Amino acid sequence: MKKILLDTNAYVRYLGGDERVLNEMAEADVVYLSVFVMGELYAGFRGGNRYQQNKTILEKFLQKPTVEILNATETTSDIFGQLKNDLKKSGKPLPINDVWIASQALEMGAVLVSYDRHFIKCPGLRLWDHFIK
Repeated sequence: MKKILLDTNAYVRYLGGDERVLNEMAEADVVYLSVFVMGELYAGFRGGNRYQQNKTILEKFLQKPTVEILNATETTSDIFGQLKNDLKKSGKPLPINDVWIASQALEMGAVLVSYDRHFIKCPGLRLWDHFIK
């Protein structure tokens, strides 16, 4: 079973018709959208002048049969603590929301679809093929 987790920038690129993201989603059995990604999206919606339009588009996306909202669990918190500590010790910290997103991808065994290169710093995190090339 192929599971992916969309980062905020991947969702935005999906909306823009990015073929690489669309292809990755088409091949996935499950497409996770993290509550942390959703928080970043809602913050962006509120910063613009199309809040209701963007919210409606997101709600339609969440209704797709392969899409699942990914909530944080106690396990997510444990992975987060380990990952944040490891990154700090290595002198390679990430933005806090990205540590949460990476933790969820690790927990679910999902491939992270993102255009943020700093995720390479996360040990054990599976990144999508396009990102690695």
